[in-house]
This record gives sequence, structure tokens and C-alpha cells, in this order.
Amino acid sequence: AVKKERSTQIFGNEMTPAVIAKAEKTKRKFLKEFGDDSGTEFIVTGYDIPELDRMGVRNLGVERASGRDGTPVNLESDPKAVVIGNIRMGFGHYRISIAMASAARSLGYHPWLFDLHSFKETTGGKIIAKQNSLYSLGSRLSQQYALFNKLYWEPLNSEGFRKLSYNAVDQKTAELMATPCALLPRDIPYVATHVWPSQAAIHAGMTHVVNAIPDNWPMALHLSEGAIHTVQTPSSWFGYKTLNGMCADRILKPMDDGSLVYTGHYIDHELVSNLEQDTAARIARLSSNSTKRVLLTVGGAGAQKELFAALINSMLPLVEKNKVALFINVGDHQSVFESLKNEIPALSRANVHANDWDETVSFADQALRGDVQGIHLFWNKSIFSAVYATNLLMRASDLLITKPSELAFYPVPKLHIKRIGGHEAWGAIRSAEVGDGTIECPSTPQALNMLDLLLNGTEALTLMNESILTAAKSGIYSGAYRAVELAVAGRA
Repeated sequence: AVKKERSTQIFGNEMTPAVIAKAEKTKRKFLKEFGDDSGTEFIVTGYDIPELDRMGVRNLGVERASGRDGTPVNLESDPKAVVIGNIRMGFGHYRISIAMASAARSLGYHPWLFDLHSFKETTGGKIIAKQNSLYSLGSRLSQQYALFNKLYWEPLNSEGFRKLSYNAVDQKTAELMATPCALLPRDIPYVATHVWPSQAAIHAGMTHVVNAIPDNWPMALHLSEGAIHTVQTPSSWFGYKTLNGMCADRILKPMDDGSLVYTGHYIDHELVSNLEQDTAARIARLSSNSTKRVLLTVGGAGAQKELFAALINSMLPLVEKNKVALFINVGDHQSVFESLKNEIPALSRANVHANDWDETVSFADQALRGDVQGIHLFWNKSIFSAVYATNLLMRASDLLITKPSELAFYPVPKLHIKRIGGHEAWGAIRSAEVGDGTIECPSTPQALNMLDLLLNGTEALTLMNESILTAAKSGIYSGAYRAVELAVAGRA
């Protein structure tokens, strides 16, 4: 049941009748399209995640009481249980979820992933699936059509999602996502890595909810009043605290005291605990002029395939001379994998690590200990393998090439290529200021120029590695631990 109306007033700021009416209309539309699941009997079930077994992470399911596949789980009996509420929307929110689970495990807790998107029989799961499909389509179109990107996608992702009125509509829709959360113990520590699982938990009456905000650009989209909001940067804290720009030029009442906490970057325990030795290994490879390992993460929808092809082609001569080794992870999108091979004939000679998680883990471990040469292509059909392969390979890489999304915050030298959505620009700004990544390179010539600078010298990569060590000492990469600690604090 909904505990409080959260669409009419947000942190004391009144919404207009038109906004409230739109919120109600949107909820009615989704109810008509997907039905009402509040009267359906569901249970919570548990599943192992073989790919994350080394971190002790398991997965929760929500299934109809009749005809279930999983084993029922009683979280009430485990005082160390922590739930990580998430959805799949690209790889970013899953990656942050795994970071939270990793941190929770390192602190002695038992993490469970809780993916509202995967609950296909629930109203909320159906809504999220539709919204995710639309977002993926928009991402692809934004890279194919410059006018669409300029006139619609960039403004939507930077200013449209920024509006307080957008949050009001989302809050009303999130009422339809509360059914799965109502099955959990009300006081269980719960860290959400997307706003919908956070809003759903609050609507279900949960009391220990942390809303881990992913982006560095303050947007009302990410507000979940009733939760503790965490942000990764001080500048983001000030933007959210004052709800800056979320209602045109109107000065808004600020977020309540205690509802917003700056934690630092959300990074996996495995990366943070090994940061000094991994950085030392990178510096040693630079000093000895060893083969540079370059990791490319191709976006899930393959939206920047042409840019990646240009970058890969530019590095092929260096690969031939053993000056560069390439790690290319296309996630769980086999079509992108095959398309890249068709576009770049040289990839037909690559070492292919396809849908074999044990072999991928073995390769990543070996890369930490020994030399690596050539081109290595990675593809796994499991979402967990697809996401976490990048984390494993990151430790042994000297340079990560990525759009400035969630990976912009990770402690590895980075080349930031063109963003997909205006909000991502601020991830590159943060990274460049910390010193662990480049400025954003929005065009192919700029990206190629920056890549040449990084690979044919030592100054830039040395600066990044030194900056990573400095940032680590100040706790910048400890945000996941702090988010978990906020969720478990005060639980009886």
C-alpha cells in the first residue's frame, strides 16, 4: 500500500495542478496497459549467481506462489542480509549494484541482488521493460542522427530529466512498482542503484533505503524522497541539496537535512583493495616500455560501433609491433560482436573468449601476473558475465576507453569518448578534475588524437596513475562502503 502521496509535493515544493494531473494520467495509462498486480500472490525466491560466487552474491526472484522455479527465501532469519535494488538499463546500474554487493560482502554482510526489471510477471517489471526499450532506442538513434541528438536526446537527458515535474510523474508511476518490495522485511538494509527501485521501496513502506545516485549532473529524475540519497561528488551534493535548476529559475526549498550524503565513488572492494598494487604494476609497465593493455567496452546497443572501429583500426599497427594489446568486451550482445568482426578483418585473427566464464576469469588472472599480446575479444550471454568481465579486465589494463558513464568514476586511466546523453558529460568532467581520465573527446578525430597522446608517450598515463593513488588516499573511491554503512545504520 502507498504510505504517502509523493507527487503533489517534493521536499516541500508544491507541484502545479497540471503536473499532478499528468502524473495521475500516466499511472492510469500504465495500469490500463499492464494491469494491477497488487492482488496477486507472489513470493521471494533465491538463486545462485555462478559468475559472482567469488563475492558471495546471490540473486532474488519474485514469482507467483504457484508454479515457482526458485527456492523460497526468508530474509527475516538473516540479520546480515543486505538487498541491492536495481534494474537493467544498459550495464551501468548493474555494475554499480555489483560494486555495492562487493562492498557489503567485504563488510561482513550477505548481499542479494533484487532486479525489478527481471520480475516479468509484475506490473512494475513490465513498465520498466517498456521504458528500457525506449531508452535503448533513443541511445541508438542519438548516435545515428545528429539532429535527433541535438534537438531531442541531449536536451531530454540534461534538462528534461532535470525537472522536478518529471520526478512527480515518476513517483506516481513508481507506486505500481511497489509490489515486489512489499514482500521484503520492512527494515532490511536496502541500497538502490536506480531511482525506481528506491521509490518503489519507499512506497512499500521500507525504512532503511539508500538511493545511490549514479550521475554527476543533478537531475530530479534521481530523487526518491524518504530515502537517504548518496552522491559521488561534492559538486553533485550542492546541486542536489538546493535542487538547482530543477524548476527553471525558481529558487526551491532544499532537500531535508540528513537526506543527502556525499560518499565518494561507488567502486568494488576487489578494485579498491588491490588499487595500490594494480597501479604500481601499470607504472612499472610504463617505466619498462612494456606492451600497453587497452580495454574497450563497447556499449550494449552498439551505438558507437563506428567510433570503436576507427579506434581499433588505428591501434592495429601497434598491436602488430607488440606495443599494444587489445581487450574488447562487447558484453552480452553477440550481434555487436559479429558486426565488429565483419567490419574489421584483422579481428578474425583475434583470440576469442566467447561465452566461457571460467576461461575469461582465468585469462584475467593470468593477465595480472604475466605478459599479454594480441587482440582478445570477449562476449558472454549472461548479464553478470557481460558486466563483470570489464571489472576483471580493468585491473590488468593500462587504459580504458569508454563513454563517460558509470565507468568514469573507476580507478583506472581512461580515455573518454563521446557521451550518449547530456548528463554523462559531467562524468568526464569529474574524472578529468580528479586526474584519472581525459576530458571528453566528442569527435572521432579528437578521440584518435588523444589516443595517440596516451599510447605514444608516458606523461599522460603517469599523471593518471599518480592521481589515482592520491585520490585513493583521500577516500574518493570508498563510496560503496559508505553507502552500505548508511543502509545498515540504526537497524535493530
